[in-house]
Amino acid sequence: MNLSNMVKLRKKEGANPVIAEIKVYSPKHGDLLRGRDPLDILRIYERSGVAGISYITANEFKGNFDTLRQICNETDLPVLRKDFITSKGEIERTAEVGASAILLITRILGEKTAEFVDYALDHGLDTLVEVHSIEEARIANETNTTMIGINNRDIAILERDDGNVELTERLCRHVRGDVVRVSESGIRSIDDLKRALKCADAALIGTAFMMAENTEEFVRAFVEAGR
Repeated sequence: MNLSNMVKLRKKEGANPVIAEIKVYSPKHGDLLRGRDPLDILRIYERSGVAGISYITANEFKGNFDTLRQICNETDLPVLRKDFITSKGEIERTAEVGASAILLITRILGEKTAEFVDYALDHGLDTLVEVHSIEEARIANETNTTMIGINNRDIAILERDDGNVELTERLCRHVRGDVVRVSESGIRSIDDLKRALKCADAALIGTAFMMAENTEEFVRAFVEAGR
């Protein structure tokens, strides 16, 4: 099942649709893996009932494509590849390793976003088109994307800011209603999650999960909150 449909299924089941990120490094917080095996984090996320897995392959976040390949081979959950995609060749690589979805950032692609969305869809990938402003939401709305993500943090400064779900609350009304809307980043607590899910369909969380003392207990609490 692809990522957008898994989000809808988790919602139907009464769980909070959480896309859990295996995040190796944060420019703001430093090393998040702390000597752990990414596949061990994957198993924790699977047991916690998340809707999907996200992994950043970008060098700026110390990710790599080989780990993405491992994750895709090791899980039945849909996997989202996050990176600063600028070429269609990277879309092809993403599809070839068995990922379910790819992140496309309007800040980077601009008016070419629609073209990249169609190319990814043609290769069997869900597309999460990321926005951070009303103008970027306009661009995303004019594509055939299956998902639109509101990044609460500013990717232009590698998410070193203290973004929060207030941006999701402000921008959601500018995102068309026939896509899966995802609140990305800046979600630190269950209260943040509840606020985000009042207008968005899913939440993508990485840093807070990776920094938790008891990751499984923490993630499960997010997935099951309000049930």
